[in-house]
Amino acid sequence: MVEAILDVSWAEVGENLAHLGAAFLLAAPLGWDRERRHRGPGLRTFPLVAIGSCAFLLIGRSLLEGSESHARLLYGLMTGIGFIGGGSILKDRGSVSGTATAASIWNTGAIGAAAAWQRYEIAIALSAVNFALLRFGRSAKGWVAPDPDAEDADRSARNAG
Repeated sequence: MVEAILDVSWAEVGENLAHLGAAFLLAAPLGWDRERRHRGPGLRTFPLVAIGSCAFLLIGRSLLEGSESHARLLYGLMTGIGFIGGGSILKDRGSVSGTATAASIWNTGAIGAAAAWQRYEIAIALSAVNFALLRFGRSAKGWVAPDPDAEDADRSARNAG
């Protein structure tokens, strides 16, 4: 065991840390947004999903040969991340919440996968779009589909006055 540790390629450790660091840095703003808004999984979960996804693909890339093996690894990862995200969805009296968080967790897995494959342009784009949707999507959603309860309250107030 000690010999195996001493025989580690420190250059590979550094390269892997760079991939994991990129996955972490690109997922952290998403988790920060969820945490700040008290919207379920947040600052710990999102980066952990990204670096875990990245790590699984880094391991697979170093151990498995061929695109078919890599595709199976990605497929399993996508399914597992979907399961984690599914735990964020809550249903209460006909109202569903947590779908944006669940989708963001799944997207964060893709950020980690992209970082593992050195497709940083994809990871950066996913992170930026996801962050923008979490940050500004709620107000845009209210503009596109106003809350019917708020409209009823406004109508009642006008009729009463």
